[in-house]
Amino acid sequence: MPVTKSAKKALKQQIRRARENDKTRRAYKLAIKKFKKESTFKNLSCAYSKIDRAAKKNVIHKNKAARLKAQLSKLTAKPPTKTKKKSSKKSS
Repeated sequence: MPVTKSAKKALKQQIRRARENDKTRRAYKLAIKKFKKESTFKNLSCAYSKIDRAAKKNVIHKNKAARLKAQLSKLTAKPPTKTKKKSSKKSS
């Protein structure tokens, strides 16, 4: 336990900041799960917003935020459809 007055105050600040960081972290993780469950533009926008806010508050690194957003955008992109070759059987 802290002894000095300033150490006690620092502990209170640390606890408060940890609580806020946990809220922010939980918010962007839930937004990602919600988007993966139901891929809509609204959920994607919400997830991007929560990720950006977490990066702005230094809860996550900005490169991690960019990586998460890239992964989500890959989920929205549809895979290319394979075109079937027409079999040309020559009748002689």
